[in-house]
Amino acid sequence: MKIKTNAIIPAGGTSSRFGNKNKLLEKVNGKEIIKHTIDAFEESNIDEIIICANISIIDILKSLFNGYKKVVIIEGGATRQESVFNGLRVCECDYVLIHDAARPMISADLINQTIEMVKDRKAITVATKTIDTIKEVVDGKIIQTIDRSKLYNTQTPQAFDYKLIRNAHEKLIGQNFTDDAGMLEALGTDVYILNGSYKNIKITTQNDIDIAKIYLK
Repeated sequence: MKIKTNAIIPAGGTSSRFGNKNKLLEKVNGKEIIKHTIDAFEESNIDEIIICANISIIDILKSLFNGYKKVVIIEGGATRQESVFNGLRVCECDYVLIHDAARPMISADLINQTIEMVKDRKAITVATKTIDTIKEVVDGKIIQTIDRSKLYNTQTPQAFDYKLIRNAHEKLIGQNFTDDAGMLEALGTDVYILNGSYKNIKITTQNDIDIAKIYLK
């Protein structure tokens, strides 16, 4: 029996820090940010891609991804956690990858690495080692310099055994986690690291668009 691995792409945000336009529809090198993201998953070994979208852009996305055989578009929730849970409710799979729609620099190769690793580890997150010096600050005053040798910057995709992450969402329903791996951590479940790419940034502000234009040439 074939193992099925789906992807959930939460895209329910309002882009409040980006400006008046939904950032996912902003074009980078002639193609929408969300299309860059979905194209990488289309080229990977993912079986189905579930986009959990803000209701205001659902019709646009249906037009944008018309003809994409792997893509399913549903309504997202009021929070990222709700959007992911909506996606989990319609999933029928063994493993699931959860990836920010606003990370268009993800590669099919890294997606495929994530698919293979989750089969063994059950819960993983792509992350990069922290390279900056990190300070703990209270009221504008530096309290201490934190040892960065054990610090990682969390990215997506994050990948899980489907039943494991579905159970976590059911137990923690109504809360406001911004990170699915953090939900499992809160429940005492081990989560492992897959080394990612420093290019795999999340588009948050207009300045990030300039970086994306370089990486997505």
